[in-house]
Amino acid sequence: MLRGMRRLLVLCLLALSLALAQKSGGGVGGRPYTPSPPPMSPGPAPTLPLPGPAYPGPVVVYPGPGGSLGILPVLVFFGLVLVAFWMVRGLRQAGEGPGASAARLRLALLVRPEAQRALRRLAEEAETTTAKGLADLVDEAALLLLREEPAWRFADYQVVQGGEEEVLGRFDAWMLEERSKHRETFRHFEGRKRVEEGYQAQPEPGGRYLVASLLLAERRPLAPKGPLTRAGVREALLDLAGSSPFSLLAAYLSWTPEREGEALTEEELLLLYPDLSKL
Repeated sequence: MLRGMRRLLVLCLLALSLALAQKSGGGVGGRPYTPSPPPMSPGPAPTLPLPGPAYPGPVVVYPGPGGSLGILPVLVFFGLVLVAFWMVRGLRQAGEGPGASAARLRLALLVRPEAQRALRRLAEEAETTTAKGLADLVDEAALLLLREEPAWRFADYQVVQGGEEEVLGRFDAWMLEERSKHRETFRHFEGRKRVEEGYQAQPEPGGRYLVASLLLAERRPLAPKGPLTRAGVREALLDLAGSSPFSLLAAYLSWTPEREGEALTEEELLLLYPDLSKL
């Protein structure tokens, strides 16, 4: 009997999660486009005069009570080579250290049609193929969310540091997770737009929330925050807005619901985003 009730509960939760996934959602962003240089054809090998045979000079040995001093210059030379090797190795390891960061800020706010229209307009007009366009997208998204501060209710902020490949992998995983939370009715990614025109908004009694997620991969260290407060959210948004075309690796803005008339209930919100903290 208990096993049957558990199975029924699992099926009910699965059905509910599938139903929640049908809410509309939008996304915009990408990675800066950097064309690879054209292949270079190898030129003719340079012809250099062959050096003549070199004969080692005489090694002068000075006898004395302390032994021979002729090997001292050789020891000094090898010592300098060893020091240079360790310096180069240390600099290389420092360059490969965790100097990049991936960050994700999720913000749940009271839904307003004006905010949904502003997010869609920002996503429509964004330039998603260049580093400058993506940095501008982050700035405008942070500004839009800062202006909605009175509507903030829940938030979550995560930062991962590491090498560039590591943080880009985390960025891709986070972006995939955000896309799985809704039905994509609008997407503008790396210059390509896709719109689901036939989608019908699904108003639901008790719906009052919109969730916006701002994702970033940077060539600079971003400081993780402690327990989030309104001041902490403002600080995180300003920190993300400090991105520049020279430091940006990738950026993505996701929000749900995307269509006017839809909103998430508090039950949907906490089931889809269990890591949110109340502000």
